[in-house]
Amino acid sequence: MPVICPAILAPDEYTYRQQIEKVAHFVHRIQIDLTDGKFAKNQTVEPRAAWWPVGVKADFHLMFQDPLAAVKTILEHQPHLIIVHAEAKGSFEAFAAQCREHHIKVGVALLPKTQPQTIAGALHKIDHVLIFSGDLGRFGGHADLDLLRKVHFLKDHKPQLEIGWDGGITDQNISQLAAGGVDVFNVGGFIQSSNDPEKTFHKLQRIADETGTT
Repeated sequence: MPVICPAILAPDEYTYRQQIEKVAHFVHRIQIDLTDGKFAKNQTVEPRAAWWPVGVKADFHLMFQDPLAAVKTILEHQPHLIIVHAEAKGSFEAFAAQCREHHIKVGVALLPKTQPQTIAGALHKIDHVLIFSGDLGRFGGHADLDLLRKVHFLKDHKPQLEIGWDGGITDQNISQLAAGGVDVFNVGGFIQSSNDPEKTFHKLQRIADETGTT
């Protein structure tokens, strides 16, 4: 079943709370985007400041040059999933082992120019791959549908792999993304900037659900 997963991307704790409160009463899963000011130039709240409502699954997308220290902090929060970038520094083996030890799912994000072949050998240790088509550290971006070829490659190699998409999702392209094999739709500005975030969320869910049944 397709999952609409609103994104939280906030420069300070006040904005973070605002974004959480916009979606808290209708979502089942959120993505918390964190940056280090290096891998992604924009700065967000620190990992220690991250929180989410009880009963909601939280995925962390770490736009960090070297994410291992942040991972250690986030593991204390007991999230559903932690996503690091394939382009990041540090040991993927150490990251995956830490997640497994805490029973947290392992995710890897691919920037537009990074080919899925680079992680093919590690897919047996990966639960989720995030196809990134946005602007690092910012809401919005362009949904480059050519990147759906990555989804096809990954699903061919591991059919049960969960595939997420981040960047430029709207009601105009979500059906194409769903038909292309995307499972989790990380939606930032299209929901957060909407006049009615709940109505927008349900509209996206309806379109994705209808695409999955056709």
